[in-house]
Amino acid sequence: MELQDRTAVVTGGAQGLGAAIATALHARGARVVIADVDADGARRTARRLGPRAEGVALDVRDRDAFVALRDDLVDRHGGFEIVVNNAARTVARSFWEIEPDEWDEVLDVNLRGVLFGCQVLGAHLRDRGAGRIVNLASLAGQAGGLLTGAHYAASKAGILVLTKIVAAELAAHGVTVNAVAPAAISGPAADAMPADRLAAAVQRIPVGRLGTPTEVAETVAFLCGDDAAFITGATVDVNGGLLMR
Repeated sequence: MELQDRTAVVTGGAQGLGAAIATALHARGARVVIADVDADGARRTARRLGPRAEGVALDVRDRDAFVALRDDLVDRHGGFEIVVNNAARTVARSFWEIEPDEWDEVLDVNLRGVLFGCQVLGAHLRDRGAGRIVNLASLAGQAGGLLTGAHYAASKAGILVLTKIVAAELAAHGVTVNAVAPAAISGPAADAMPADRLAAAVQRIPVGRLGTPTEVAETVAFLCGDDAAFITGATVDVNGGLLMR
């Protein structure tokens, strides 16, 4: 129960990787706030976890929504100690077929949402003098998308840089900020990919399989714990050997 008496906010936690992260944090004793544009899905996931979990509505594109969430959690729980910026939109699209509106939508959810999560929720951690922020990036942001579009890859590359900037801003305030960069993880995003593209991607993974949401979630949970206090501004790869460095 390493995270007992701590409150964690997980954006995009209604399903898939976000739900796995919420589950891992909850298993370590944290009170988990699952914040998702799909409020009903967030509440269903919270009910599945049981006590110390709740689902709330959050559109990560809306800065005011983050402010309202922060203020509500301060009023009801005295604040929070952990922020996981996970919400993302994944679109598989040829570079030549990306329309301006779709480009903006993906960047708004994936990168603007992380900006607001770090600015609004991170300011609360700064004022508390302690906390953890973990941003979900991707191998796509390091090496281009295997299964995703250029807009997704560009947004995830932006998260890597933003993580370093925020880590430098908050390091003196007892707050660590790190990124986790998964690749080819089983779940809704992979299920939506064309079967032939998915099979070809698996063949390129040195360990010979897709990763699991639990493997990513356990990495996130470690970064949220006390043993990770000397890690900040880092990107932790969970990619089966697709990118070695």
